[in-house]
Amino acid sequence: MSVSNSLSNSTTLQGIAWMILTSFLFVGMTGIIRHLGSDMPAIEAAFIRYSLGTLLILPMLVRHWPGFPSKRDTRLYIFRGLMHGGGVILWFYAMARIPIAEVTAIGYVAPIFVTIGAALFLGEKLQFRRIGGVIAGFIGALIILRPGFQEINLGQLAQLCAAPLFAVSFLIAKKLTGTQSSSMIVGMLTIGCAIILLPGAIIQWRPPTTYELAWLSLAAVIATSGHYTLTRAFQAAPITVTQPLGFLQLIWASILGVMVFGEPLDPFVMIGGAVIVGAATYISHRELQVSRQEQTPAAMATKL
Repeated sequence: MSVSNSLSNSTTLQGIAWMILTSFLFVGMTGIIRHLGSDMPAIEAAFIRYSLGTLLILPMLVRHWPGFPSKRDTRLYIFRGLMHGGGVILWFYAMARIPIAEVTAIGYVAPIFVTIGAALFLGEKLQFRRIGGVIAGFIGALIILRPGFQEINLGQLAQLCAAPLFAVSFLIAKKLTGTQSSSMIVGMLTIGCAIILLPGAIIQWRPPTTYELAWLSLAAVIATSGHYTLTRAFQAAPITVTQPLGFLQLIWASILGVMVFGEPLDPFVMIGGAVIVGAATYISHRELQVSRQEQTPAAMATKL
């Protein structure tokens, strides 16, 4: 069976494909924020990014407006905006101060929380291969960070604190996919974060340059697209399938750091990255096998 046929017949594989695309988009946004550096306050940069994202997605949201969400979904939207907004501030702060690969590696604490939370609160099953993939990815991140062998700075601490906030946001997004469209989920997050970040941005505001606005506009396009593809991944497959594939971001981030920003490539990054890629590849291969087995009738069935 061809790859295209497998994708069209398996929502799980569609979720995997959406997640791989998401990893490329989020690393692209990471590179832009790293390029801008720490001259602009983190909360102001985050506010501008989400404000521009609001302008991008608002026309689509209005055109496909399904009506006001229920009280339950409204509460979920508000709570998600608070959690994600806090995580974004911490992420912007960390991104401007520590290497791209390090930010990405520390961020892998979030998928651990997400996978466990999905099992505890969303009732998703933790298959052995999925648990193994998450554990292997986490081990790969630990190999890169080498806790206990280097001093933890404010950038690392900020990213560590951001991880559980993003995990809560992703779990709420998964919950909302049961009743809300992808455009609605992404649109409400973008608008909600812009509103939540506004007070802090006003306090620390300084006039942005045209150069900064141009790059933040590109970041808004890429990030908004990334949240859309992430939501599509959540709709197509369980979080416990898609989250381990997020570890691929570390590979793209490491390559970007070396080729664009001249960041030294630590051999431990290579070893940890190999562990992560191996885990993600194994999960994708196993899910492909399972989907093919589900689509292929048993020998006896072909005779009926």
